[in-house]
Order: sequence, then structure tokens, then C-alpha cells
Amino acid sequence: MRDSGNIAAVAGLHPDYMGFIFYPPSPRYCNYPDAIGSIPEDIIAVAVTVDMSERDIIALTHRYGFKAVQLHGSETPELCRRLRGRGLTVIKAVSVKGMESLGCIRDYEGSVDMFVFDTASSSKGGSGRKFDWTLISDMDIKTDFLLSGGIGPEDADAVLSFSHPHYAGVDLNSRFEIVPGIKDAGMLEKFVRSIFSDRH
Repeated sequence: MRDSGNIAAVAGLHPDYMGFIFYPPSPRYCNYPDAIGSIPEDIIAVAVTVDMSERDIIALTHRYGFKAVQLHGSETPELCRRLRGRGLTVIKAVSVKGMESLGCIRDYEGSVDMFVFDTASSSKGGSGRKFDWTLISDMDIKTDFLLSGGIGPEDADAVLSFSHPHYAGVDLNSRFEIVPGIKDAGMLEKFVRSIFSDRH
């Protein structure tokens, strides 16, 4: 998210989290971070970073009032614990390629508040592709997590049918965009309605 009008439109759908990417090579880089202050207080604004120093993360969160960070690089469990010690909610991204890529989960259990499982790609960012969710459906994961990576409008049934005791939701991004960083609020609304109508 980076455009104030688009932020307001998506905020009207009442997501739990809204992410703002602070990684300059990303086409979704947040050029206008002051727009973050316009989102309602019941939505958690998340600063998304890649291998940013602890000092810079703290400065960023203080400047814009972030209470949560999503770490997409090689940040250590020790750094995650220190950030949590400063009162931040810490979400650690795990790039999933196969079972071997999930071995790091044990290292981070107890050091983060949540995982986001994303499809591995050659770049630091979304690939627009889904990974095999069955890789984690039977894993003994003790931390809440989000599914990410290539989830699109046609995936409502898959999102609803996936099951795990710590499955907390999904991260919706590129498949709901008009251009990088600008979400199609109408498409998101339709997707959200389809999920919640199936729950009741």
C-alpha cells in the first residue's frame, strides 16, 4: 500500500493488517509513508523490511508509528527477540521451496509473533505463484501464520479448506493489484465477501 486514496478504499474493507514496503528495489516501495497515518486505529499497519538494521527499523517504526514489522530477509532470531522486547509485533517471512526450506521454523519459534509463508523466488518479494500448502498443513508449528504467494480471486475455496491449528489468515497482494502497489478494492471486497458468506 502506498497511495492515500487506495489505502482509504482498502481500509474500508476492515483488514486486520495493511503492509507498507520499505525496500527501495521493490516496485511497491512506499514513496509516501505519511499516508500511513490515515488508516483506522483498528487496522495494524505493518512496516515490511528486508535486512534493515535494527537501528533503522526502530527509527522507521518510531517515525511513522508502526507497531508491527514484517521481516523478509535473513534477520536472525536474536534480532526478532530484541524487536519484540521493544514492544513491536514481529512477523517473519519464510520463503518456501520445499520441506528443506522449512527447517528454519524451529529456530524462530518463540522469537516471533507470526510467520508468513511465501513462495520462494529469486528476488526479495512476491513471485505471484503459490507454493504447495500441504508442505505445512501437517507440520507441528506452534506459532500463528499467514499463507502468502500468488493467492488470487479464484482461491476462496482453497483458503477456506486449508486447515491448521495456527492458520491465522492470508496475505493478499499482487493478484489483487491494478498496478504494483495499487489494489483493486472491488476485487478484494468480492473475495472477502465470498469467504465470510461461506463461513455463515
